[in-house]
Amino acid sequence: NEDVQIGVLFASKAILQLLVNPLSGTLIDRVGYEAPLLAGLAVMFLCTATFAFAESYAALFAARSLQGLGSAFADTAGIALIADRYAEEPARSRALGIALACISFGSLAAPPFGGVLYEFAGRRVPFLVLAGVCLLDGLLLLALAPPWATGARANMPVGTPIHRLMIDPYIAVVAGALATCNIPLAFLEPTIANWMKESMGASEWEVGLTWLPAFFPHVLGVYVTVRLAAAYPHLQWFYGALGMAIIGASSCLVPACRNFGQVIVPLCGICFGIALVDTALLPTLAFLVDVRHVSVYGSVYAIADISYCVAYALGPIVAGQIVHTMGFAQLNLGMGLANVLYAPVLLFLKNVCQMKPSHSERNILLEEGPKGLYDTIKMEERKG
Repeated sequence: NEDVQIGVLFASKAILQLLVNPLSGTLIDRVGYEAPLLAGLAVMFLCTATFAFAESYAALFAARSLQGLGSAFADTAGIALIADRYAEEPARSRALGIALACISFGSLAAPPFGGVLYEFAGRRVPFLVLAGVCLLDGLLLLALAPPWATGARANMPVGTPIHRLMIDPYIAVVAGALATCNIPLAFLEPTIANWMKESMGASEWEVGLTWLPAFFPHVLGVYVTVRLAAAYPHLQWFYGALGMAIIGASSCLVPACRNFGQVIVPLCGICFGIALVDTALLPTLAFLVDVRHVSVYGSVYAIADISYCVAYALGPIVAGQIVHTMGFAQLNLGMGLANVLYAPVLLFLKNVCQMKPSHSERNILLEEGPKGLYDTIKMEERKG
């Protein structure tokens, strides 16, 4: 029962985030990026502070679920804001790569960070520190990009509805790749600790540090993909396919490991491959919106967030049941096979990447002269 309760507690954030994302993406397209980002940070601050003082499972469940509400706005608006402010390549890929590196640092460094603070400072301190980070981030946003200072928003074009973006075949292929490549990470996080203890007698500190070394190959993958995309932008699809092949091979190697040192290698491979896929395909989503729809990015990155949430909602609930009924090795072989089989599907993006222009459609129009108040404001902002 305790395992089930913990699994449901972990999954509740991703489930609510999955449900809210279609609404948050539409709202972001209508009101802009800054206000939803600030609202998401405020909700994250309140939820994290609640974790520090919660004394019951119900309070923990409510706080964890509302974290999904905060993330649905903060994650989507943050990535969409970057895509909007960095409209040209390779600056867009570089900026999104930095954001992905920071996301991976938070995900991979959190277990040892939280464990050390919990051990030496008490259970409330990790949550209070994170609540302080949310508060600081909100204050920085107010100082650097206050929501009320965006004059162009009132005249911004209406974004393409999210349901139309979802049926775009190119966007659907990218969304499927993002979901598939994150399944190994989402399914291993709740299962690998017990497997390490049972199969190799891993100690508590080894379990706590399992994912931390993978941060460095993830950053390396981001750096390599950004450099390659700058030199060979027409091969974005190939970098994603290569990343999925690496993820698939690494997933299959995990069950063969017999000690802590060995298991670090395939986990590093999984995170390196995820970096390749994310860094190559997230800018591709923005480009697809630029050339096939309207250059407003809230809904398309809500779709990307939905892809992540599908994996992380299923992981804590489904992964343990698969291990119980089929075995840990079969779980990893299935995840590896799914990634290897999906990699060739990215060939569908080959022609899209080859047609990538040096300027987006909106920028070409701006070079011809502003056609309305919104374009005039955007052109003046770029000159500034």
